[in-house]
Amino acid sequence: MATKHEQILNYIESLPVGDKISVRQIAKEMKVSEGTAYRAIKEAENQRLVNTIERVGTIRIEKKRKENIERLTFAEVVNIVEGQVLGGRDGLHKTLTKFVIGAMKLEDMMRYTEAGSLLIVGNRMKAHETALKAGAAVLITGGFDATDEVKKIADEYKLPLISTSYDTFTVATMINRAIYDQLIMKEILLIEDIVVPLMETVFLRNGDTVSDYHEQNKRTRHGGYPVVDQHQKLVGIVTAKDVIGRGDNESIEKVMTRNPISVNLKTSVAAAGHRMIWEGIDLMPVLNETGTLQGVISRQDVLKALQFAQRQPHHGQTIDDIVRTQMRFFDGGEPFVEFTVVPQVTNQFGSISNGALTTLLTEAGSYALKNNKRGESSPENIMIYFIKPVQLGSVLTVKPRVLDMTRRFVKMDFEVFHESAMIGKAMISFQLFDR
Repeated sequence: MATKHEQILNYIESLPVGDKISVRQIAKEMKVSEGTAYRAIKEAENQRLVNTIERVGTIRIEKKRKENIERLTFAEVVNIVEGQVLGGRDGLHKTLTKFVIGAMKLEDMMRYTEAGSLLIVGNRMKAHETALKAGAAVLITGGFDATDEVKKIADEYKLPLISTSYDTFTVATMINRAIYDQLIMKEILLIEDIVVPLMETVFLRNGDTVSDYHEQNKRTRHGGYPVVDQHQKLVGIVTAKDVIGRGDNESIEKVMTRNPISVNLKTSVAAAGHRMIWEGIDLMPVLNETGTLQGVISRQDVLKALQFAQRQPHHGQTIDDIVRTQMRFFDGGEPFVEFTVVPQVTNQFGSISNGALTTLLTEAGSYALKNNKRGESSPENIMIYFIKPVQLGSVLTVKPRVLDMTRRFVKMDFEVFHESAMIGKAMISFQLFDR
């Protein structure tokens, strides 16, 4: 049976998109305390089922699929530009397809303005009315108001009419930045992207026996299984080493490992993989916020996902992406890397930033390990010594050298040169992924 928290989440998800909800309303409808209702609404916000807007309230929004995450709802635009909703509140849940800057004649402006778009314009009253009638929302910059007639049209067409104190250029930059940030987020693999869902997950119950484990093992050939109670809450995990030497009639609850390491759906795949390698585990349960089992991931799932991600095109460039594009790899007796310092990787003094240099060194180390047929790796401990600043436009040479290598760990030394002068040294230890 679902808990009250889960029942409230299911109720919120069943509401029509665009409906307003409140703590008091949920508490009354579901017959729970206001504290329980508040926590459930916050969880619904984390799951992107609702969005809370100042002076507007909490609105049920459409849960966006990951492939469409680069699109923003008008409610999110209100938050981004710190705007005030003048009309059309019932359309805040809608998604904008593009934004148009109204810096041209009205007839030219309307050629680019279509249903689902957002017109960003100043106090041009005729443009407000024409855009709304064309099916577009309107964002008024400079803190200007709209006429009562335009507000009435916005309410009638259910298209948001928003006012912000920022100028047009600043607003366009803020929205573009938000879309760009979400493009980067789109590329980050999360556990929800690779999890084996609950309907396909084989699990045992705490009332089962070792004999039940052996039956499942014969049927599925899996080495480990999560263990749940009658409410589908995770209570442990059982693997082959837990049942060795145990009688068939012994309870799973007695042999299982309690409080196993787990992740949630929003954990990054990279973080989960690092934890699995560090802890030496091959299977990890995936839970929701209430501790209910949602599925499992294996080490093989993580490695396949990371290898697949490396082959995907990148839409939003992070600092790491910029560093990689400036690196040139050279094989030989001892591999080395050349790197050009570009403006995007410098600090306020015009020299390479600490973060960019760290990325450069870890990427050079990973390259050297791959060149040494050691496969994928993850940096664990880093010590960097700066000898002199590295100016914009400098071409650096990084020489990685393996000091010590075991099956799971590698210690490496790095020397960084500009022309013939050494400008930095580093020592990094890496964890190795099983090939």
